[in-house]
Amino acid sequence: MDLCPDDLLAHLDDTISRLGVEDSGLPERAAAESGATCLYAVYDPATRRCTMARAGHPPPVIISPEGDVSIPDLPAGLPLGVGPASFEAVDVELPEGCVVAFYTDGLVETRHQDIDAGIQRLGAVLARPDRPLDELCAAAFDTLPARALEDDATLLLARPRSLLPSQIATWDLPNDPVVVAHARALATAQLTGWGLEALVATTELIVSELVTNAVRHGAGPITLRLIRHEVLVCEVTDTSDSVPRLRHARPTDEGGRGLFLVAQLASRRGTRNSPAGKTVWAEQEINPPLS
Repeated sequence: MDLCPDDLLAHLDDTISRLGVEDSGLPERAAAESGATCLYAVYDPATRRCTMARAGHPPPVIISPEGDVSIPDLPAGLPLGVGPASFEAVDVELPEGCVVAFYTDGLVETRHQDIDAGIQRLGAVLARPDRPLDELCAAAFDTLPARALEDDATLLLARPRSLLPSQIATWDLPNDPVVVAHARALATAQLTGWGLEALVATTELIVSELVTNAVRHGAGPITLRLIRHEVLVCEVTDTSDSVPRLRHARPTDEGGRGLFLVAQLASRRGTRNSPAGKTVWAEQEINPPLS
Protein backbone atom coordinates (compact mmCIF):
# COMPACT_ATOMS: atom_id res chain seq x y z
CA MET A 1 0.00 0.00 0.00
CA ASP A 2 3.10 2.26 0.01
CA LEU A 3 2.17 3.77 3.40
CA CYS A 4 4.35 5.85 5.69
CA PRO A 5 5.67 3.82 8.67
CA ASP A 6 3.26 5.33 11.22
CA ASP A 7 0.26 4.94 8.89
CA LEU A 8 1.26 1.36 8.11
CA LEU A 9 1.45 0.43 11.80
CA ALA A 10 -1.96 2.02 12.42
CA HIS A 11 -3.44 0.08 9.49
CA LEU A 12 -1.82 -3.15 10.70
CA ASP A 13 -3.05 -2.55 14.24
CA ASP A 14 -6.62 -2.08 13.01
CA THR A 15 -6.36 -5.24 10.92
CA ILE A 16 -5.06 -7.36 13.80
CA SER A 17 -7.73 -6.03 16.17
CA ARG A 18 -10.49 -6.68 13.64
CA LEU A 19 -9.27 -10.22 12.93
CA GLY A 20 -9.10 -10.91 16.65
CA VAL A 21 -12.71 -9.85 17.11
CA GLU A 22 -13.87 -11.89 14.12
CA ASP A 23 -12.04 -15.01 15.28
CA SER A 24 -13.16 -14.90 18.91
CA GLY A 25 -16.50 -13.13 18.85
CA LEU A 26 -15.34 -11.23 21.96
CA PRO A 27 -15.10 -7.47 22.49
CA GLU A 28 -11.99 -5.94 21.00
CA ARG A 29 -10.00 -5.55 24.21
CA ALA A 30 -10.81 -9.06 25.36
CA ALA A 31 -9.93 -10.51 21.96
CA ALA A 32 -6.32 -9.38 22.10
CA GLU A 33 -4.71 -11.74 24.62
CA SER A 34 -1.23 -10.63 23.64
CA GLY A 35 0.20 -8.14 21.21
CA ALA A 36 2.88 -8.36 18.56
CA THR A 37 5.66 -5.80 18.44
CA CYS A 38 6.89 -4.30 15.19
CA LEU A 39 9.54 -1.88 13.97
CA TYR A 40 9.09 -0.57 10.44
CA ALA A 41 11.61 1.57 8.55
CA VAL A 42 11.78 3.02 5.04
CA TYR A 43 15.14 4.18 3.69
CA ASP A 44 15.57 6.60 0.78
CA PRO A 45 19.04 6.15 -0.77
CA ALA A 46 18.66 9.42 -2.66
CA THR A 47 18.50 11.51 0.53
CA ARG A 48 19.97 9.03 3.09
CA ARG A 49 16.84 9.67 5.15
CA CYS A 50 15.34 6.76 7.08
CA THR A 51 11.78 7.09 8.39
CA MET A 52 10.96 4.78 11.30
CA ALA A 53 8.03 3.96 13.57
CA ARG A 54 7.63 1.25 16.17
CA ALA A 55 4.85 -0.54 18.00
CA GLY A 56 6.29 -1.65 21.33
CA HIS A 57 9.44 -3.00 19.68
CA PRO A 58 13.02 -2.31 20.86
CA PRO A 59 14.54 0.70 19.10
CA PRO A 60 17.18 0.28 16.38
CA VAL A 61 20.86 0.78 17.15
CA ILE A 62 22.91 2.93 14.75
CA ILE A 63 26.70 2.62 14.58
CA SER A 64 28.47 5.49 12.84
CA PRO A 65 31.46 4.89 10.51
CA GLU A 66 33.68 5.97 13.43
CA GLY A 67 32.13 3.37 15.75
CA ASP A 68 29.94 5.71 17.79
CA VAL A 69 26.71 4.09 18.98
CA SER A 70 23.38 5.94 19.07
CA ILE A 71 19.74 5.03 19.60
CA PRO A 72 17.13 7.19 17.83
CA ASP A 73 14.59 8.93 20.07
CA LEU A 74 11.71 6.93 18.65
CA PRO A 75 8.36 6.87 20.52
CA ALA A 76 7.68 3.31 21.67
CA GLY A 77 3.97 3.00 20.85
CA LEU A 78 1.81 0.11 22.02
CA PRO A 79 2.19 -3.43 20.68
CA LEU A 80 -0.12 -4.26 17.80
CA GLY A 81 -3.55 -5.57 18.65
CA VAL A 82 -3.71 -4.70 22.38
CA GLY A 83 -6.12 -1.79 22.03
CA PRO A 84 -6.49 1.69 20.53
CA ALA A 85 -3.04 3.09 19.77
CA SER A 86 -1.31 5.86 17.89
CA PHE A 87 2.12 5.72 16.32
CA GLU A 88 4.67 8.40 15.50
CA ALA A 89 7.30 8.34 12.77
CA VAL A 90 10.74 9.91 13.11
CA ASP A 91 13.19 10.83 10.34
CA VAL A 92 16.85 9.97 10.84
CA GLU A 93 19.64 10.82 8.41
CA LEU A 94 21.97 7.84 8.13
CA PRO A 95 25.62 8.64 7.39
CA GLU A 96 27.41 6.83 4.61
CA GLY A 97 29.16 3.73 5.95
CA CYS A 98 27.04 3.31 9.07
CA VAL A 99 25.46 0.08 10.28
CA VAL A 100 21.87 -0.18 11.52
CA ALA A 101 20.83 -3.01 13.84
CA PHE A 102 17.28 -4.34 14.14
CA TYR A 103 16.66 -7.10 16.68
CA THR A 104 14.11 -8.84 18.87
CA ASP A 105 14.00 -8.43 22.63
CA GLY A 106 15.19 -12.01 23.08
CA LEU A 107 18.66 -10.81 22.07
CA VAL A 108 18.92 -8.02 24.65
CA GLU A 109 16.63 -8.94 27.56
CA THR A 110 16.97 -11.89 29.94
CA ARG A 111 15.97 -12.74 33.50
CA HIS A 112 19.40 -11.58 34.62
CA GLN A 113 19.75 -8.44 32.48
CA ASP A 114 17.29 -5.67 31.74
CA ILE A 115 16.72 -4.49 28.20
CA ASP A 116 18.66 -1.21 28.52
CA ALA A 117 21.81 -3.03 29.63
CA GLY A 118 21.31 -5.55 26.84
CA ILE A 119 21.04 -2.79 24.22
CA GLN A 120 24.24 -1.19 25.53
CA ARG A 121 25.99 -4.56 25.33
CA LEU A 122 24.78 -5.06 21.76
CA GLY A 123 25.98 -1.58 20.75
CA ALA A 124 29.42 -2.20 22.25
CA VAL A 125 29.79 -5.44 20.30
CA LEU A 126 28.70 -3.83 17.03
CA ALA A 127 30.96 -0.78 17.38
CA ARG A 128 33.24 -2.11 14.64
CA PRO A 129 31.34 -1.09 11.49
CA ASP A 130 34.33 -1.86 9.27
CA ARG A 131 33.93 -5.62 9.92
CA PRO A 132 31.76 -7.81 7.66
CA LEU A 133 28.14 -7.94 8.78
CA ASP A 134 28.10 -11.71 9.24
CA GLU A 135 31.07 -11.44 11.60
CA LEU A 136 29.30 -8.74 13.61
CA CYS A 137 26.20 -10.94 13.86
CA ALA A 138 28.27 -13.88 15.08
CA ALA A 139 30.07 -11.66 17.62
CA ALA A 140 26.74 -10.39 18.99
CA PHE A 141 25.50 -13.93 19.66
CA ASP A 142 28.87 -15.08 21.00
CA THR A 143 28.54 -12.57 23.86
CA LEU A 144 25.32 -14.20 25.07
CA PRO A 145 25.62 -16.80 27.83
CA ALA A 146 23.91 -20.08 26.99
CA ARG A 147 21.17 -19.50 29.55
CA ALA A 148 20.36 -16.12 28.02
CA LEU A 149 18.57 -17.58 25.00
CA GLU A 150 15.28 -18.03 26.81
CA ASP A 151 13.37 -16.42 23.96
CA ASP A 152 13.67 -16.23 20.19
CA ALA A 153 16.62 -13.99 19.33
CA THR A 154 16.94 -12.37 15.92
CA LEU A 155 19.44 -9.80 14.64
CA LEU A 156 19.25 -8.03 11.29
CA LEU A 157 22.15 -5.76 10.29
CA ALA A 158 21.98 -3.34 7.38
CA ARG A 159 24.68 -1.14 5.88
CA PRO A 160 22.67 1.45 3.91
CA ARG A 161 24.16 2.75 0.70
CA SER A 162 23.40 6.11 -0.88
CA LEU A 163 23.07 7.02 -4.53
CA LEU A 164 25.62 9.24 -6.22
CA PRO A 165 24.47 12.74 -7.19
CA SER A 166 25.05 11.74 -10.82
CA GLN A 167 22.34 9.09 -10.46
CA ILE A 168 19.63 11.59 -9.53
CA ALA A 169 18.05 14.45 -11.46
CA THR A 170 15.48 16.74 -9.80
CA TRP A 171 13.51 19.68 -11.16
CA ASP A 172 11.01 22.01 -9.47
CA LEU A 173 8.24 22.97 -11.88
CA PRO A 174 5.35 25.46 -11.71
CA ASN A 175 1.79 24.18 -11.61
CA ASP A 176 0.97 25.20 -15.18
CA PRO A 177 -0.21 23.12 -18.17
CA VAL A 178 2.57 24.52 -20.36
CA VAL A 179 5.15 22.84 -18.14
CA VAL A 180 4.28 19.34 -19.42
CA ALA A 181 6.24 19.74 -22.66
CA HIS A 182 9.17 21.24 -20.74
CA ALA A 183 9.14 18.26 -18.35
CA ARG A 184 9.31 15.85 -21.29
CA ALA A 185 12.26 17.74 -22.74
CA LEU A 186 14.09 17.70 -19.39
CA ALA A 187 13.58 13.95 -19.05
CA THR A 188 14.72 13.28 -22.61
CA ALA A 189 17.90 15.29 -22.16
CA GLN A 190 18.70 13.52 -18.89
CA LEU A 191 18.14 10.02 -20.30
CA THR A 192 20.34 10.88 -23.28
CA GLY A 193 23.07 11.98 -20.87
CA TRP A 194 22.72 8.68 -19.01
CA GLY A 195 22.90 6.68 -22.23
CA LEU A 196 19.33 5.43 -21.83
CA GLU A 197 18.01 6.50 -25.22
CA ALA A 198 16.06 3.24 -25.49
CA LEU A 199 13.80 4.40 -22.65
CA VAL A 200 13.14 7.90 -23.96
CA ALA A 201 9.83 7.16 -25.70
CA THR A 202 8.24 5.34 -22.77
CA THR A 203 9.61 7.80 -20.21
CA GLU A 204 8.21 10.76 -22.15
CA LEU A 205 4.75 9.17 -21.98
CA ILE A 206 5.08 8.43 -18.26
CA VAL A 207 6.34 11.94 -17.47
CA SER A 208 3.57 13.51 -19.56
CA GLU A 209 0.84 11.60 -17.74
CA LEU A 210 2.19 12.06 -14.23
CA VAL A 211 2.91 15.77 -14.63
CA THR A 212 -0.44 16.35 -16.35
CA ASN A 213 -2.23 14.64 -13.46
CA ALA A 214 -0.32 16.77 -10.95
CA VAL A 215 -1.29 19.95 -12.82
CA ARG A 216 -4.90 18.94 -13.33
CA HIS A 217 -5.70 17.34 -10.00
CA GLY A 218 -2.95 18.54 -7.66
CA ALA A 219 -2.04 21.83 -6.10
CA GLY A 220 1.07 23.94 -5.55
CA PRO A 221 4.49 23.44 -7.13
CA ILE A 222 5.50 20.16 -8.76
CA THR A 223 8.76 18.22 -8.41
CA LEU A 224 9.97 15.83 -11.09
CA ARG A 225 12.72 13.40 -10.08
CA LEU A 226 14.48 10.72 -12.13
CA ILE A 227 16.61 8.10 -10.37
CA ARG A 228 18.93 5.73 -12.19
CA HIS A 229 19.93 2.68 -10.18
CA GLU A 230 19.09 -0.95 -10.83
CA VAL A 231 15.91 0.42 -12.42
CA LEU A 232 14.86 3.81 -13.76
CA VAL A 233 12.43 5.54 -11.40
CA CYS A 234 10.26 8.50 -12.40
CA GLU A 235 8.66 10.41 -9.52
CA VAL A 236 6.27 13.36 -9.61
CA THR A 237 5.45 15.09 -6.32
CA ASP A 238 2.79 17.72 -5.62
CA THR A 239 1.17 19.20 -2.51
CA SER A 240 -2.22 17.51 -2.91
CA ASP A 241 -3.14 14.42 -0.91
CA SER A 242 -5.64 13.12 -3.47
CA VAL A 243 -4.54 9.74 -4.84
CA PRO A 244 -4.91 9.12 -8.60
CA ARG A 245 -7.14 6.19 -9.48
CA LEU A 246 -6.54 3.73 -12.28
CA ARG A 247 -9.56 3.67 -14.59
CA HIS A 248 -10.54 1.34 -17.40
CA ALA A 249 -11.95 3.77 -19.94
CA ARG A 250 -14.73 2.77 -22.31
CA PRO A 251 -14.19 3.12 -26.07
CA THR A 252 -16.40 6.24 -26.09
CA ASP A 253 -14.54 8.00 -23.25
CA GLU A 254 -12.29 10.90 -24.22
CA GLY A 255 -10.03 10.53 -21.19
CA GLY A 256 -9.20 8.20 -18.32
CA ARG A 257 -6.51 6.14 -20.07
CA GLY A 258 -3.43 7.87 -18.71
CA LEU A 259 -2.70 5.82 -15.61
CA PHE A 260 -3.73 2.66 -17.43
CA LEU A 261 -1.06 3.48 -20.02
CA VAL A 262 1.52 4.11 -17.27
CA ALA A 263 0.63 0.74 -15.73
CA GLN A 264 1.33 -0.96 -19.05
CA LEU A 265 4.67 0.78 -19.59
CA ALA A 266 6.05 0.51 -16.04
CA SER A 267 7.23 -2.65 -14.32
CA ARG A 268 6.01 -1.25 -10.98
CA ARG A 269 4.13 1.88 -9.97
CA GLY A 270 2.49 3.37 -6.91
CA THR A 271 1.65 6.41 -4.82
CA ARG A 272 3.07 7.32 -1.44
CA ASN A 273 1.70 10.05 0.78
CA SER A 274 3.57 12.40 3.07
CA PRO A 275 2.56 15.28 5.35
CA ALA A 276 3.45 17.65 2.49
CA GLY A 277 1.43 15.91 -0.26
CA LYS A 278 1.98 12.84 -2.41
CA THR A 279 4.46 11.28 -4.82
CA VAL A 280 3.35 9.21 -7.79
CA TRP A 281 6.13 6.97 -9.10
CA ALA A 282 6.79 4.48 -11.86
CA GLU A 283 9.71 2.11 -12.43
CA GLN A 284 11.12 0.79 -15.70
CA GLU A 285 13.64 -1.97 -16.19
CA ILE A 286 16.88 -0.56 -17.58
CA ASN A 287 17.68 -3.86 -19.23
CA PRO A 288 14.23 -5.42 -19.79
CA PRO A 289 14.22 -9.22 -20.06
CA LEU A 290 13.93 -10.72 -23.52
CA SER A 291 10.44 -11.94 -24.35
